[in-house]
Amino acid sequence: MTDAQTLAVYDVKIDDYLRLTQAPPSKSLLAFIKAIPEGGRVLDLGCGPGFAAAEMARHGCNVEAIDGSAEMVAAASKHPGVIARQATFDDLPAQATYYGIYANFSLLHAKRADFNRHIQACHAALLPGGIFHLAMKLGAGARRDALGRFYTYYTAEELKHILTQNGFTLTFEREGTEKGLAGDVEPFIMLAAHA
Repeated sequence: MTDAQTLAVYDVKIDDYLRLTQAPPSKSLLAFIKAIPEGGRVLDLGCGPGFAAAEMARHGCNVEAIDGSAEMVAAASKHPGVIARQATFDDLPAQATYYGIYANFSLLHAKRADFNRHIQACHAALLPGGIFHLAMKLGAGARRDALGRFYTYYTAEELKHILTQNGFTLTFEREGTEKGLAGDVEPFIMLAAHA
C-alpha cells in the first residue's frame, strides 16, 4: 500500500485501531494457522498492530509481518516471535517462500490497477499448496472513508475469478458485515485458497 493519506490515518489512529482490533482470534485465523506445518514460514501482509501475527507465533509459526504504516510496524514488533518491518505490497519475494500468506483487510487499500499484480505476487511467494487468506470489503468502485482511507471494492464473484485466474484453488468463503474504524457497517468476504 503506497497511498500516503491512508498510511497517515493508520499512524495517527493507532490507539483507536489497537482498541478496535483486540479480540479473540477468529475462526478463519485459527483455520489458517492449522493449515501451516509446525515452524512453517508465514507472512502477515498488511499486519496492522500484529494481533494475528502474534497468534500465529504463539502456535509455532515462523512469522514475518509487513505493513506500510510505521506505527503499525512498531506495535507489531512488540509481540514475541513476530518479525515486523515497514514495506508495501510490492515488496514480496519473487520466489516461493511461505507456507501461508494472510492478507486480512489489507489488499483492499490497493488500487484496482495494481490488485491483480499483487495477487500474482502472493501466488508466486507461496510454496506449492500454500494457503492464502484474503479478506475484503464487498461493493463496487473505489472511495475514501470518513477518515480519509482509500478503499477499492469488489464483488464476491470478481474476487473469486481473480484468484482462480491467478492459479489459486478456492477452499473456503464466508460473507458477513462488520463495523470498521470509521464507524460504517459494511459487507465483507473472507476467502481461503491454495496455491
